[in-house]
Amino acid sequence: MKILINSIMLLLLLACKSKEQSVNEVIWDNVQKNDQKMPTPQTGDWLSYHKEKGQTFEQYKKSKYVQPTKNRNIIYVLPIGNFDAKQNELIQYTAEYLEIFFNLKVKCYKPVSDSIIPSNAKRISTFDVEQLWASYILNPFLKKRLPEDAIAFIAITEKDLYPEPSWNFVFGLATDNLGVMSIFRLLENENYTLCLERLIKVISHEMGHMFSVSHCINAVCVMNGSNTMEETDKQPNRLCSDCLKKLSWNLKFNDRKRLERLLKFMEKHQLKKDYELISKDL
Repeated sequence: MKILINSIMLLLLLACKSKEQSVNEVIWDNVQKNDQKMPTPQTGDWLSYHKEKGQTFEQYKKSKYVQPTKNRNIIYVLPIGNFDAKQNELIQYTAEYLEIFFNLKVKCYKPVSDSIIPSNAKRISTFDVEQLWASYILNPFLKKRLPEDAIAFIAITEKDLYPEPSWNFVFGLATDNLGVMSIFRLLENENYTLCLERLIKVISHEMGHMFSVSHCINAVCVMNGSNTMEETDKQPNRLCSDCLKKLSWNLKFNDRKRLERLLKFMEKHQLKKDYELISKDL
């Protein structure tokens, strides 16, 4: 009798998984129909300097991808700098977005002063702007502070970032389960809606790398590389079908519920362009 009950339970579980998988595949088909072909790179664009091969879904599955476990399944966010009230609010909205985007619990620390970063990990740029060394923030700074239950740990800085001495700046940087991004270049004329649109775009891009997703050349996608703010603004807060499959397969999304929650977020914060794109995917 016990064997029979266990067998029935197993069949029901497999049936539920099969049904959810079929629902996800319907979403994937919808998303693929809405994918926009990558435009020809213009002078100054990311792909005009970086000849990338891309990453298929099958290549992703065969890679050593970062995956949540029973003991490591929380995303941590650490703001570094002297943020005003509106910027702190934007960071809280961003934490909410990450929970929806990656289907994982997010914990956001209270901001800490950037005086915690030593002077040898700072510089004054050629434009007379103080910058923080992104590579140092990743390792050793964040690595030494990585919580035991963290699957990902990302810092948001008030000040500008540079990855290496030869680079002018970087929006963000990520490796393995550590990441950092800057709010410095995202705020324009106190347009907080635009800043939020950029903030969630850059942070989800960097965290996509933290879950082992490479730069996308399949279609117009939040995982496309970017050299400039202008190029970033052209990109959507949307995963193409290939990148969605990777994260959905890894993080066990219910893709329809995830898109419905994203749609509510876009509507609440008046992110009209991204709202229209998510609506089409649904």
